[in-house]
Amino acid sequence: MTVRVAQTREVPSERYVLQRRLGPSIILYTIATLGAIAFGLPFFWTVSSSLKTQTEIYTFPPQWLPEVPRWVNYALVFELAPFARFIVNTAIVTGLAMIGQLISSAVVAFGFTRFRFPGRDFLFGVLLATMMIPWQVTIVPTFLLFRWLGWVNTLKPLIVPSYFGGGAFYVFLLRQFFLTIPRDFDEAARIDGARSTGIFWNILLPLSRPAIATVAIFSFLDHWNAFIQPLIFLNDPKKFTIAIGLRYFNASAFTGDQPREAVLMAASIITAVPCLILFFAAQQYFVKGIVMSGIKG
Repeated sequence: MTVRVAQTREVPSERYVLQRRLGPSIILYTIATLGAIAFGLPFFWTVSSSLKTQTEIYTFPPQWLPEVPRWVNYALVFELAPFARFIVNTAIVTGLAMIGQLISSAVVAFGFTRFRFPGRDFLFGVLLATMMIPWQVTIVPTFLLFRWLGWVNTLKPLIVPSYFGGGAFYVFLLRQFFLTIPRDFDEAARIDGARSTGIFWNILLPLSRPAIATVAIFSFLDHWNAFIQPLIFLNDPKKFTIAIGLRYFNASAFTGDQPREAVLMAASIITAVPCLILFFAAQQYFVKGIVMSGIKG
């Protein structure tokens, strides 16, 4: 009669399990920390330089922090140029254009997602193909069109096009998100008497807040930082947006021994603050919208 001896498995110690779990995490956090430092260092240097004197900026070796912060540099931004007007113009363009892109891109994405019509897939392919056309190809005929309409040197060329389609990328992003919403919601709403417009406004849009927030962030950044279009269509400094205002500010606002670089750094920080506030305020929706938009398509 043979007797089998049960083999006992060695139970890993808690220290060993902890090391196995923390090992990859430590590496990832280390890489993320180094990346954050690498990308955050230029911004820190910009903030520091905006509070320095002209002498401290050119000091070698570099001086990381000013001896006495010069908050007056931020006041000089508004004294040397109509920077407040630049901000107001940019806010008008960005707000109206962002609303137009949100509405028009959502409507077009709804049509591609919830309606079946001949040539739908072909038209959607044509829409995506427009993303591969460089903007340099269309800028000349666009300028000629707006000159014929009498819109040159006005804010209309920066706002009105956003209300016609909203852009291929935004349509694609919203369409991908709409595809993740079950059609059962549509059928239930139709049984209750809802029409397509009611389904769009009362069901799809409320459930698509992450994607809407993502489009809003991208649209805001795109129009707030736009440079080429305002440079081409605007001639009057009173109508300049903030990107063109910075160029105008650098070219013609300084005289004598004024702290040129420090004030330019302060103007750059003022320009970047709204973008930073918007991103951190909507970061949760932004990440969720990007992740969920890639689930299906």
